[in-house]
Amino acid sequence: MNNSKYLFPKDFMADPSVHVFEGKLYIYPSHDRESGIEENDNGDHFDMNDYHVFSLDDVENGSITDHGVVLSVKDIPWSGRQLWDCDVAYKNGKYYMYFPLKDKNDIFRIGVAVSDKPYGPFIPEKHPMMGSYSIDPCIFEENGKHYMYFGGIWGGQLQRYRNNKVLESAVIPENNEPAIPSKVALLSEDMLEFAEEPKDVLILDENGNPLLHGNEHRFFEASWMHKYNGKYYFSYSTGDTHLLCYAIGDNPYGPFTYQGVILTPVVGWTTHHSIVEFKGKWYLFFHDSVPSGGKTWLRSMKVVELEYNEDGTFKTIEGVDEN
Repeated sequence: MNNSKYLFPKDFMADPSVHVFEGKLYIYPSHDRESGIEENDNGDHFDMNDYHVFSLDDVENGSITDHGVVLSVKDIPWSGRQLWDCDVAYKNGKYYMYFPLKDKNDIFRIGVAVSDKPYGPFIPEKHPMMGSYSIDPCIFEENGKHYMYFGGIWGGQLQRYRNNKVLESAVIPENNEPAIPSKVALLSEDMLEFAEEPKDVLILDENGNPLLHGNEHRFFEASWMHKYNGKYYFSYSTGDTHLLCYAIGDNPYGPFTYQGVILTPVVGWTTHHSIVEFKGKWYLFFHDSVPSGGKTWLRSMKVVELEYNEDGTFKTIEGVDEN
């Protein structure tokens, strides 16, 4: 599978989080729509209001199944607006969907919704997770423990916090200052809360220094974690420099040493992904805005095979197909 392919041309879906459940690939995207909101740096034009779930049992030749709407803004008791990128985890016979949503005060929190099936429907808890903030939750499981990675700057509001506390006013670092990091926290046994205070996910350069805010490879949003040959791969979007990058570490908390670019810029402002192994191959799921004619708020899910070099680094994928 040398070229990327679109997964669901009938509708606009983005930010695909992908896991293997019950022997199939399950895809949990955000659902783009045309709501007429003008573009701005806060991302108000990304005005999603529900989630669909998709499943697939053969990436290259199989047909994709749309399981329909599994959770809507109107079903969530504390909802304001904007359901952005979600992720799903499995434990003890239940599936837990973690979703960012602005509350009634327009502050992003992370909520939880629960289902008996990987394809939903998901029933939301009455309140967001205590102490949660920002966007883009990603769940990584190892040895029965579940870790949540989260955060995004600009519209994702991460610049409004330091040390898990709200600032009087948002602070974006200067270009020569350390970048704002993603966050990671172990989840509680019941999967409904943090089991600890979220910690910084530090990305270091080859000299062991934290990446600076002015570095085009610094973290912006879209955390993802996977493991390969005993190493932990933290991958992420650089936002306004439009790259998918990755860093490698020796444990789920890091620190992680920057390694390179997974995906060069796609058509559209955002880039957001997941990485999963299925039937002996590794795949990158992502999106672009080609089918909508470049409308960055109307994106379409894609998949392409991901290849490792012998030293465990990735072969960089071109975001715009050359053919």
